[in-house]
Amino acid sequence: MSSISSGGAHFRVWAPKRKRVEIVRVDADGPLHQQKVQAGSPLQSEGNGYFSGDVAEMRPGSRYAYALDGEAMYPDPASRFQPFGPHGASEIIAPEAFRWNDNDALWRGVSLRGQVIYELHIGTFTPEGTYQSAIAKLQHLKELGVSVIEVMPVADFPGNFGWGYDGVNLFAPTRLYGRPDDFRAFVQAAHDIGLAVILDVVYNHLGPSGNYLGQFSDDYLTDKHCTDWGSAINFDGENSRPVRELYVANAAYWIREFHLDGLRLDATQAIFDDSATHILKEIQEAVRSAAAGRETIIVAENEDQNASLISEYGVDAVWNDDLHHSEMVALTGNRQAYYHDHLGHAQEFISAVKYGYLFQGQQYRWQRKRRGKSVLGTFPDRFVVYLENHDQVANSGRGERLSEITSPARLRAMTAFTLLAPGTPMLFQGQEWASSNPFLYFADHDKDLAELVRNGRQDFLKQFPALATSAMRRCLSDPESPETFARCKLEWSEIEQTKHRRWLRFHHDLLQMRRTDPAFVMQGYGKVDGAVLTHHAFVLRYFLPDGRDRLLVVNFGPDLILFHVPEPLLAPILGCRWKLGWSTEDPRYGGCGMTHPDTENEFNWSIRAESLAVLLPEDCESAEDLDERLWRIEPSENENDREE
Repeated sequence: MSSISSGGAHFRVWAPKRKRVEIVRVDADGPLHQQKVQAGSPLQSEGNGYFSGDVAEMRPGSRYAYALDGEAMYPDPASRFQPFGPHGASEIIAPEAFRWNDNDALWRGVSLRGQVIYELHIGTFTPEGTYQSAIAKLQHLKELGVSVIEVMPVADFPGNFGWGYDGVNLFAPTRLYGRPDDFRAFVQAAHDIGLAVILDVVYNHLGPSGNYLGQFSDDYLTDKHCTDWGSAINFDGENSRPVRELYVANAAYWIREFHLDGLRLDATQAIFDDSATHILKEIQEAVRSAAAGRETIIVAENEDQNASLISEYGVDAVWNDDLHHSEMVALTGNRQAYYHDHLGHAQEFISAVKYGYLFQGQQYRWQRKRRGKSVLGTFPDRFVVYLENHDQVANSGRGERLSEITSPARLRAMTAFTLLAPGTPMLFQGQEWASSNPFLYFADHDKDLAELVRNGRQDFLKQFPALATSAMRRCLSDPESPETFARCKLEWSEIEQTKHRRWLRFHHDLLQMRRTDPAFVMQGYGKVDGAVLTHHAFVLRYFLPDGRDRLLVVNFGPDLILFHVPEPLLAPILGCRWKLGWSTEDPRYGGCGMTHPDTENEFNWSIRAESLAVLLPEDCESAEDLDERLWRIEPSENENDREE
């Protein structure tokens, strides 16, 4: 990595397989391998595989490369910016030149509890696909009720578009979305209105193109472990210490130089480390230290559902795929591939609310092995819950949103359940207005690699038998096509349409309830209990310290009439009766109305199909009247919001 010094710029790089390392100023554009190797300023060997030194003529904005043994030139493995992409020269960046304003200096970060996360991809979040254009949409997120933005990976990668999970320049925000200071401006703008920003980082593999680490050392990767992407990052083998240092430094870098509020760690099940101290623990400690007293959040994805992430490594939260899979089965009936072990029944939703993961060591038939470890006693906010994320939308084959593949009423009920559950909720870009745009897998590679990626994507989707049919394979979008990328860009004008405006208001009102009602603010362990009414219907009771409980009555199936209800969780509080406080079938959201489920006739309880209702205690003999302001949804000032 380069840094500004009194002698110009200071450089230091680990290159143990090389005898001579020089810094070369590069004035030509384009890939380095197409340029003639030039003589440069030699760096001094430190005797430990590192080379370092000051180069007087280098200044911020200068472009440079490492010349290795006079054979070829390569970009800096820790470059702060790649103006021409991973194959081109690196550029010296002076991070201290960006003037953070006073508001950001006072920003103290955020802790996990009480947050609502919003995952977005900079390249498709706006038509322009830049950090600067995304700033204009931050107020929308604030008004929606979001508090934390999770940005999909920005470490630079080859091509003109991609998800970012094939990044190869860990320290360089991709030039596709703007310059590094544009990303800093995005973070600052978010902080100015009270939004936190965390970054998705990929520490489990490197992309197949533009990765030149092997030119500096053969020890960055190891065959001791194997991942879905080939050799693993060498965190525990011979000469692994400098490799660990690179990744730990990268985690701290994003916090220190970009003022980010934390990280989301991709596919941590593929981060292998048999060392006494796991690399994830070192990363966690580096993040906290770099924050210098600010609160930070570290979220992990882990297919194996490893409880050690929270209990030993210090990760704050984990993605709960178990709950998502059960929700998908209930919404669509699809039990193919990794949905195989989920039934979408009421008990799964109750158990997920109470205990987090559904599989905590039981046999998992899809993987033919035991899945997960016990996380009993873990507070519910440690589990990030969601209906959509980048992977799950894209894995539908056509990249369709849930609003396209299930009934509106059932989706409203499931959305309300997810956003009012005690976990930490996450929305995916455009979900709040039921975006019509798909989110597909897209990547831009050269011809030979593109064919491999195209075939690899089709092979991955073969786990879903329906997607493996010849008819469906012909319908799959080409991930290498610019048109595929363009189709995924959000169409913000949709918000002006009645259908999408209703969905936006629906999400807004739910997040308002979550933020203001004491039952949904509370994320304590053991504060919610539930009971099964049928396979498709259940009740959740939120126990409040003052005794004024809330009841969620949820039905993902057909109309339900109960003549006998021997279930104490349905019983009203002593001296009170239940009041219908809110319903997903409110006409304002496109619903068809809902009567009070606790009837006074021979039916006893009557629960509308595909609905969720929130019940409140009222007419309590021994308590003050409940404050109904939390439940009074003000009429919209927009005439177009009125029912026609």
